Amino acid sequence: MAVAAAACLALLPAAQATSTPQPEPEVYSVPDTDSRSRTEINRTGALVLSVDEAGVATVEATPEQAEKLRAAGLKPRQQETVAAALARINAGPDAGVRDFPPQDQGFHNFDEMKAELDKAVADHGGIAAKSSVGKSFEGREIPLLKISDNVAQDEDEPEVLFNCNQHAREHLTTEMCLRIVNRFTDGYANDPAIKEIVDSREIWVVPVTNPDGSIYDVQSGQYRGWRKNRQNTGTDTNRNWDYKWGCCGGSSGNPSAETYRGTAPFSAPEAGALARWVDSRVVGGRQQIRAHIDWHTYSELVLWPFGYTYDGATTGMTQQEYDRFVRVGREMAQTNGYTPQQSSDLYITDGSTTDWMWGKHKIFSFTFEMFPSSGGIDGFYPDDEVIGRETTRNDAAVDILLREAGV
Repeated sequence: MAVAAAACLALLPAAQATSTPQPEPEVYSVPDTDSRSRTEINRTGALVLSVDEAGVATVEATPEQAEKLRAAGLKPRQQETVAAALARINAGPDAGVRDFPPQDQGFHNFDEMKAELDKAVADHGGIAAKSSVGKSFEGREIPLLKISDNVAQDEDEPEVLFNCNQHAREHLTTEMCLRIVNRFTDGYANDPAIKEIVDSREIWVVPVTNPDGSIYDVQSGQYRGWRKNRQNTGTDTNRNWDYKWGCCGGSSGNPSAETYRGTAPFSAPEAGALARWVDSRVVGGRQQIRAHIDWHTYSELVLWPFGYTYDGATTGMTQQEYDRFVRVGREMAQTNGYTPQQSSDLYITDGSTTDWMWGKHKIFSFTFEMFPSSGGIDGFYPDDEVIGRETTRNDAAVDILLREAGV
């Protein structure tokens, strides 16, 4: 049924580019989906939030988009409005804090994140240095931390990049990047395994790739469910990269859509800044960054390129290269219990960070979707009590990628 529904959805008119506000979105469950029908769900302007083992997708959609799904033979079942979901998540005492809600103060806001980076540099100045990849739409610096044994030097060592919080409401990922920072700085003096990695690699960490959106999502003291950057109606920075931008129905041209790809490749300053910085790591004609993880929430997945096509070995990806992605992706997933798969097995995306990293620079690039494994809007806002458990859960996978950077 899912494939037939996908074929029907493909015949529906594409959403027209408009800045007219959409009706209030709601959360729906859609049974019997596969990667192709989920791709077509997204093409209506809706957004697949998660998928369970039975193929039931949780979808954020307007009533109009839900009607398109019904017309195509799918069976969306309304669960609650996004507003009601946020009200439920935000329920609790208002302590007057204009930050994360009082019950989730364990998360680091943007200023607290910067303070953590400053502390790492102050405590471990011989191996940690802070800089910036560039500025956001609202003019904020996007912090970058380098970790290496001779941190002030540009050594001829494999480099690895970790970036987090590209989608504003995915705050657990910032904690993941801070875990990487603190683990490889605090552990350097006493953990021989960590010392060996730091002495043989240059590690780069961007804890908040979308500072404006991340700040906006929590600055009222309650969660807003915001995903995009803060440029006009917002651009999905993970659909704004110039490799296969807008090629394949894996993003939207509608400015109101959650997967709006922007007016042009790198029209979102945040995506452009990070891309230019990665371009700058081409030294002597060779890209120094050898491996990369773009951290997201949620669904507990390890994803590899390409997202724009269902093909594995294809233009820009030999069978040997694809087999390596599968092998390492599965090895990492064995350590954290995530599901390993090609990005397009979830649904088609185009203009994505991971596709660009590999497609342009041959950087061994993965997307990790963190805890929880499924859910609705609440999946973006887990309790702060899970931070330690869910970030340390990825330690071994991080180590594997750092190892592979030297291959």
